[in-house]
Amino acid sequence: MSDRKFDLTERLEDFAATIIILYDKKPLSYAGDYLAKQLIRSSCSSALNYGEVLGAGTDRDKINKLRICLKELRESLRNLNIQTKARLFSEEDLKRLKDENDQLIRIIVTRIKNIG
Repeated sequence: MSDRKFDLTERLEDFAATIIILYDKKPLSYAGDYLAKQLIRSSCSSALNYGEVLGAGTDRDKINKLRICLKELRESLRNLNIQTKARLFSEEDLKRLKDENDQLIRIIVTRIKNIG
């Protein structure tokens, strides 16, 4: 069985990839385009910064990198909520992504607490 770090890496990468795929196929308005680009940046940033966590030498450095991941995931969730409220997507269309986003936030928070 793979270790937890690998699983979280995969989940963060899958989350970012799912968002990229979702927006690659959708015609966008100005607001949709703006929010889509920002969401792609924040979701990819969380996955990329988690790679930095895996290479961090000290606990303090790991916590700092995890906080960046957390910030980016929270930004992603706010973005998805705004898009739902603006009716760019239905709640049902984004439910699975929002659920995964929330779970990833909870996992990162737990990791920070366990190190600190």
